[in-house]
Amino acid sequence: MFEPHGGKLIDRIISHAEGDDLKKRAHSLPSLTLNARETSDLRMISIGAFSPIEGFMNSADYRGVVERAALANGLPWTIPVTLSTDKATADHLKPGAEVALKTQEGAILGSLTVEDKFGYDKAKEAQNIFRTTDEAHPGVAVVMKQGEVLLGGKVKAFAQQPLPVYADSDRTPAQTRALFKEQGWNTVVGFQTRNPIHRAHEYIMKCALELVDGLMVHPLVGETKAGDTDAEVRMRCYHALLGKYYPATRTLLSTFPASMRYAGPKEAIFHAICRKNYGCTNFIVGRDHAGVGTYYGSYDAQKIFGEFDAAAIGIRPMFFENSFFCKACGNMGTAKTCPHLETDRINLSGTKVREMLAAGQRPPSEFTRAEVADILIEAAKAAPVKSG
Repeated sequence: MFEPHGGKLIDRIISHAEGDDLKKRAHSLPSLTLNARETSDLRMISIGAFSPIEGFMNSADYRGVVERAALANGLPWTIPVTLSTDKATADHLKPGAEVALKTQEGAILGSLTVEDKFGYDKAKEAQNIFRTTDEAHPGVAVVMKQGEVLLGGKVKAFAQQPLPVYADSDRTPAQTRALFKEQGWNTVVGFQTRNPIHRAHEYIMKCALELVDGLMVHPLVGETKAGDTDAEVRMRCYHALLGKYYPATRTLLSTFPASMRYAGPKEAIFHAICRKNYGCTNFIVGRDHAGVGTYYGSYDAQKIFGEFDAAAIGIRPMFFENSFFCKACGNMGTAKTCPHLETDRINLSGTKVREMLAAGQRPPSEFTRAEVADILIEAAKAAPVKSG
């Protein structure tokens, strides 16, 4: 098992004594209300999933990430982890000040000790991270709506309780690492998903599992864009699928409480580093990883790994092409292994699949397992899925 990124697994969970003290003092502290992404980032920092980061980025780390895809110390990092506010609020915060971090409802999530406050170029961040300044891109839209000042500094956070649907699968990096050790898994491959698993996903996961000791199916359950399947529905699909078609002794379902950025190649590196922190030695990167629309090439998320020092990234990517069921072959394959025509391959667009599910029709079994299709049909009847 590889060391965490930077060599140390960060823990910024507040102790009981500190937590009680913070709750008593919170009313007298300046406070900031976090949005969904910032709340998710706070949790990811506090449990060590973003190791070696200990708080929201200061100016040196932020500019290093935006301009060079590295923290100020040179360690590879590709996604800014920031906390924004308006100028008037920032003007009242001095270096060293403690700020209470709250939910929209006013509950205390933790605190930030202000180290730095700085302006930034939103368009530059968008272009360098997302390769576009088009506000139709969901990640760009988030950046453009942020406050004009970023606050940097270390955080402390209360342990956040998962929703009941995630409770059995909610684990910190320390917990997954301990579980892998207990299972005797020296090599573990992580699989990132924000969608229900269909047969193409199943195929590449099982190909990867042939080469390692264990597989961690690691669905992202933080904020996603409109049109993505709800995490609660996806979790039901994962349980149905893994319980019947995957080896229980070699597979783990565990949630990844991050928010999607839809940063394509940059997010592929980011996702790999996070899974390294969870204890994975390998990470699956398929077609259009973390992509959206037509902003990235189908395999740009694989090509970007060639731009980084593999030893500095510290986790081995496993690249797969788009897979499909070939009627002529009679099994799953990719363009690397299947010699037949496109007309022999079962490939369905997302729009077509949504239309079938909304009409109560199962997609072909070669595309989606019946157990998964039935859950999605039930969800579509309850709340029709909108494209987005």
